[in-house]
Amino acid sequence: MPPPPPSPWRRGSFSDSGSDSEDSSLSDSEDGLKQCLAEFRQQLSWVERLDVTLGPVADPVSQSASASDDVDPENDFQREMSFYRQAQAAVLEALPRLRKLQVPTRRPDDYFAEMAKSDQQMQKIRQKLKSKQEAMERSEKAKQLRAMRKYGKKVQVEVLQRRQKEKKNMLNAVKKYQKGLSDKLDFLDEEQTSSQGNKKGNANQRTKKGPNAKRRYKNQKFGFGGKKKGSKWNTKESFNDVSSFQSKVAHNKGPGKGGRGGKGGKKALNKRPGKRARQKMKNRAR
Repeated sequence: MPPPPPSPWRRGSFSDSGSDSEDSSLSDSEDGLKQCLAEFRQQLSWVERLDVTLGPVADPVSQSASASDDVDPENDFQREMSFYRQAQAAVLEALPRLRKLQVPTRRPDDYFAEMAKSDQQMQKIRQKLKSKQEAMERSEKAKQLRAMRKYGKKVQVEVLQRRQKEKKNMLNAVKKYQKGLSDKLDFLDEEQTSSQGNKKGNANQRTKKGPNAKRRYKNQKFGFGGKKKGSKWNTKESFNDVSSFQSKVAHNKGPGKGGRGGKGGKKALNKRPGKRARQKMKNRAR
């Protein structure tokens, strides 16, 4: 990186053209500057100026005042701490001098200072702050409710899983118990099957013999009415028997019946009139 160009503000010489010149008629005079400063400086007392120029106060940890060169300007904490210690040193120097000059340094209890902002503006600020606080409280409550719901669902799922596991274990235990019990009581099953076989044999014998004694007693007392189911079915004999067939009755040709070509037959009394006749009857009624 090349070195920076020489500055025209060099002690002792400066020209209007901006170039360095030792023979220039215009030159910086330290004595002249001090004389000008003394002319317009006002000789005021310290209580009117209240200027204090001090270094930082001693560090309470190291018990020594660190120089400003030791502070890292990139370190925010060290920089702010150096400002704080320097202000603290100025306060420790100025307060005793103010008390010695009987200058009050504490604000009275009944001190009244007019606010820079109006009461309406401050009321708006209070309302805004209150609304922000309420919104934060609502959001916090909503977060707590969501967390509680999530925890409740988790607990519910755990309870259901534990119940299912207990139910499964109980069913397995019951199955094992039943299996062991069935192995021990096989002889009872054999006896039961043999007794059931004997009962079935007795029942088959009873069905072969016929109805039971109660049914036979009722048939003897009240009589047997005969078979009811299928009594109206045709048989071979009833199908071949045509002795009761009458052709005149079957073809509607008997006396008093009016067939298609028959004579002397009476007309049906409840015969409905035709469409034209019904229309004429309706027109007459109008």
